[in-house]
Amino acid sequence: MAQFIALFNTAIVFGTVILLGALGEILTEKSGNLNLGVPGIMSIGGISGLIGTFMYENSCAAAGTDPNKFVCLVIALICALVASVLAGLIYSVLTITLRANQNVTGLTLTIFGGGFANFFGGTLNKLAGGVGQVRVTTTASVFGANLHNSLQLGSFGELFLSYGFMVYFAIIIAIILTWVLKKTSVGLNIRAVGENPATADAAGINVTKYKYICTCVGAAISGLGGLFFVMDYTSGTWSSDGGLESLGWLAVALVIFARWKPMHAIWGGYLFGLLSRAYFYIGGLNRSSQEIFKMLPYVVTILIIVIVSVKKNRDNLGPAALGQSYFREDR
Repeated sequence: MAQFIALFNTAIVFGTVILLGALGEILTEKSGNLNLGVPGIMSIGGISGLIGTFMYENSCAAAGTDPNKFVCLVIALICALVASVLAGLIYSVLTITLRANQNVTGLTLTIFGGGFANFFGGTLNKLAGGVGQVRVTTTASVFGANLHNSLQLGSFGELFLSYGFMVYFAIIIAIILTWVLKKTSVGLNIRAVGENPATADAAGINVTKYKYICTCVGAAISGLGGLFFVMDYTSGTWSSDGGLESLGWLAVALVIFARWKPMHAIWGGYLFGLLSRAYFYIGGLNRSSQEIFKMLPYVVTILIIVIVSVKKNRDNLGPAALGQSYFREDR
């Protein structure tokens, strides 16, 4: 029973990382941009938040004062969001303005993001005195503190609020994103741009503006997933083992699994988190068996693609113009 609870808790944490990455990509793809740079953006968001809080906590230690938890939280969020938006802006300029190939640009951004994060992560390790010595304990305690203990809500809180605030924030983002896409004129315009940008342009919708905003906001949401991984799962340290990047690819797969629906991404993210970490809690597995378990989220995604393709239900497919660059003069 204890092992099952541990697996469940791990699935929630990893599922939240994957969920945030997927929600950002869903918004991006709804506008017609296919950004395969999600793993790199998540790495950039995670390392940027770590750099900002590391510098702040170090300055407090040098001054002989205790870091302010609220300031730590704000610095981490601002650094992660700004860096992620800049990464999304780079992708936008290349693919929307310069009409570079979206697949190649996204993959390049992933490679760049991983290298950027590992370079600065290694630099932080040297500044801290060695590998594994980087630790922003105050900031990590803010992200890791469960709401049950923080708000003292009794047995109800212990049952439903036993995780950090980012877990619930991710669910709120999914709900808001669903409402915006389905119930607002902005969401209608976004979907129109993703389905047929030429028609949307003819109707007076600024296609370039919507693509830029959706891509940059989507990158910001994905970057929060990387920040949550660094501050919660690794407790404010940096590891270059590629764990965050692998979760980024799961986030890309989750977009297809959830059929571009933010609400479906919630339970899908937790399922992916469960499947991706199950091998840790199953005894007697050799190396080969562990690798098979790691494949499960991708196998499930492939099955979903096959099922959706056979049914040919348009509502379960991605935007019609996904991955296609738009240039007004081509109309």
